[in-house]
Amino acid sequence: FSYGTLQKEQVQIETFGRLLKGNNDSLIGYRLDWVEITDPEVLRKSQQKHHPIIRYSGNDNDKVDGVLFEVTEEEILLADEYEVDDYKRIETVFASGKKGYIYIEK
Repeated sequence: FSYGTLQKEQVQIETFGRLLKGNNDSLIGYRLDWVEITDPEVLRKSQQKHHPIIRYSGNDNDKVDGVLFEVTEEEILLADEYEVDDYKRIETVFASGKKGYIYIEK
């Protein structure tokens, strides 16, 4: 699930070697914030100094919209490499009822 720079075509091509396919979805109980990126490679790929980051709020009124992408196990590991140390990957259930991974604040 991407709510930020992994939705950018250039980031997808450079990270996965292809454009990803997915569907719009939402994550309930989380809120969006920002983190400053210092990793030079991530800065080069994204062309953004600040990236969105989500934090668990537990409030059903909080919602983060994004895209739930179809990726392989290998591509999940590539996404792990792209995300900086401020993020951790967890599995969760989205508003659609589908399961997937998100990167949240560590």
